[in-house]
Amino acid sequence: MKNSGTIQRKSTKSSSFGSPGRISHDSSPFYNSKLYEKLPKEQRVEYTENCIPQKLLDKVFCKSSESMDELPDNSVHLMVTSPPYNVGKEYDEDLSLQEYKMFLKKVWSEVYRVLVPGGRACINIANLGRKPYLPLHTYIIEDMLELGFLMRGEVIWDKGSSVSPSTAWGSWLSASNPTLRDVHEYILIFSKYAFSRKNANKRKNTIAREEFLEFTKSVWKFDAEPATRVRHPAPFPVELPFRLIQLYTFEEEVLLDPFMGSGQAAIAAIKTNRHYVGYEIEKEYVRLAESRIKDFTELYWSGKLFKLENK
Repeated sequence: MKNSGTIQRKSTKSSSFGSPGRISHDSSPFYNSKLYEKLPKEQRVEYTENCIPQKLLDKVFCKSSESMDELPDNSVHLMVTSPPYNVGKEYDEDLSLQEYKMFLKKVWSEVYRVLVPGGRACINIANLGRKPYLPLHTYIIEDMLELGFLMRGEVIWDKGSSVSPSTAWGSWLSASNPTLRDVHEYILIFSKYAFSRKNANKRKNTIAREEFLEFTKSVWKFDAEPATRVRHPAPFPVELPFRLIQLYTFEEEVLLDPFMGSGQAAIAAIKTNRHYVGYEIEKEYVRLAESRIKDFTELYWSGKLFKLENK
């Protein structure tokens, strides 16, 4: 018997060897398996969103983000940051790995408090050392899961040709002790309570089709930002927070960077018509961030930035 032209697609479900189709896919047997037993689960909570006072928006606070008491609970839509690697320099202490993790965990706990239900947290991190290798990204993942964050995935940022050529080969042309040379960093992505945002229908998306297709890939390729250009020892390029803002927020929402540094995340927020709040303990970097934000804002609103980007 012929139908009216509508194709009836058969639902799929998880099997021992996976399933090639994903139409109305029932994955509950997989996620209810023992493999997922100890991991944080989505929570059914009422969506709550508290407003940050206008006078506190679009500001960089010169203080530690271990306490962000300026921000109400459930008031931030996205956190994007790259934590300091050399904490001893900023805090005048030589912290052990455990002390470093405890410091970051205090910040992540505050991030959890201020994010709205379904809000996202994105952490850019590079691993360190070789003797032995220090997999910082795994320690951060463990701590975020302990705090109750849901992990959404991770992006491999391939910095490619922009990485400074390393000559740390280890044993040259010998299996004695060859050394890997990192050309990538990680962007770890988490959610609070739930994977989706319940107020999505009330907000305006700004991401283009081509951006969505590119930004949803698990490997991103764009150049690193030269420290000499930004006048900060470890800046991430504006492209990094720009992609995350476009992918995970709606227009006029609030971005948080608890380690603001040179202000790259704030610049990306202005570029995408979002608000920002930042924290930075070094007065020198607060002044640098504010200066760069001011210069960018003037270019943005004058229309000169558009002309420069389209030359």
